[in-house]
Amino acid sequence: MTRIKNSVAFILMLVVLAACNVSKDIEKPIAELPTNFRNAATEDKSSIADIEWKRFFTDASLQRLIDKAIAKNYDMQLAVKNIEASELLMKQTKWNYLPDARLQVTANSNRPSDNSLNGLSAKSFLNTTHVEDYSANIALSWEADIWGKIKNQKASALAAYLQTEEAKKAIQTNIVASVSQGFYNLLMLDAQIAIAKKNIALNDSTLRIIRLQFDAGQVTALAIQQAEAQQLTAAALVPQLEQNIEIQENALSILAGELPDSIQRNGLLSQVNVADSLSAGVPSEMVSRRPDVKSNELALDIANAQVGIARANMYPSLTITAGGGLNSFRTSNWFNIPASLFGAVAGGLAQPLFQKKQLTTAYDLARVNREKTVIEFRQSVLNAVGEVSDALVRIEKLQTEKSILLQRVNTLQKGISNANMLFKTGMANYLEVITAQSNVLQSELELASITREQLSAKVELYRSLGGGWK
Repeated sequence: MTRIKNSVAFILMLVVLAACNVSKDIEKPIAELPTNFRNAATEDKSSIADIEWKRFFTDASLQRLIDKAIAKNYDMQLAVKNIEASELLMKQTKWNYLPDARLQVTANSNRPSDNSLNGLSAKSFLNTTHVEDYSANIALSWEADIWGKIKNQKASALAAYLQTEEAKKAIQTNIVASVSQGFYNLLMLDAQIAIAKKNIALNDSTLRIIRLQFDAGQVTALAIQQAEAQQLTAAALVPQLEQNIEIQENALSILAGELPDSIQRNGLLSQVNVADSLSAGVPSEMVSRRPDVKSNELALDIANAQVGIARANMYPSLTITAGGGLNSFRTSNWFNIPASLFGAVAGGLAQPLFQKKQLTTAYDLARVNREKTVIEFRQSVLNAVGEVSDALVRIEKLQTEKSILLQRVNTLQKGISNANMLFKTGMANYLEVITAQSNVLQSELELASITREQLSAKVELYRSLGGGWK
């Protein structure tokens, strides 16, 4: 007897030890990160991503537009529903530790053959040709979580729920960035259409003088034609810019979950206030803020749990069943207690032996998927660092380019003023004036475009650092 007890204890000890090693999670990979971002303008450890988007974008019209987009954008609404669905699944896994319970009420009536054993027995002992059976019982079934299958199911559901939270954050950061970039694009188009109209008015003044000179016989008809062509070049920009404005307004309206309509904006491109010196912080903190990186990190938790579940499926399952209730072959004494009471308890171990290698394949596949998840996590970190570095170099080089272009615009504006003065006094010909006006038009349009690109780069830096979801 003692030997049997020792054997049972030894087997139980092996089961416990095996259970501890069934699903050994791999450690979360350490991402290779630089000490500082490339092209970082400052070594300040703080980051603009910690700033709430309402403090980063101070324009009142833009704030209202972003607020509307966050509340009504359909991608955001779907993200909220995904969170709700994932939360329901997570809560459901908490019940997996409880047994299954089923209430069953059955009534059977069977007429066996008179020549059968059941028929002869019923007629001899019960004095009836029918065999009836009435039962009301509760059946319980419970599987012991020896190998941590239920624990891993719960961990997987929790990580999936947290992933939906990160997905919502990622959608919001993209919405904030897309709305602000579209809004700045509108301001640029407004500035460019104002430049085109100003150039048309300037050309009109020049054309009037050339016509007077033509009437006086000082210039030929070619001068009028070239001046008109220059004016028409500027005029053709107006409908093109108006088209781009309406298309951009439609895109912003749809992004905000509304039908295409005009977008309110009170400020000018030159009045947008975004700090020139933007601190990116340190890469390690960026990784913890980026929703997409966090989502890939949570994917590793899910992959670890799936490996544990696949491994547990290869081990024996201990199931305990119990049932009890009332049973009788006559309705008259069906509820005669305690005579009609019955009960049964059973326990069993089921070990999978051969299932066409499906369990082993499922386990190996889960391990491969876990390795893929590690690769995807490291790739997301690398991409995130690259996006920040790209945004930093864009900001730096666009600032230099803007400074050069601003000097060019100032020089050309002085040149056109001098050209007009000399033209009126006859010391410059009409070609010099037309050329000066054309150069100013192109340079001012480029300056507006560079200003918008600069703002867009700052928005991209804010997004790539993980800002926008707070």
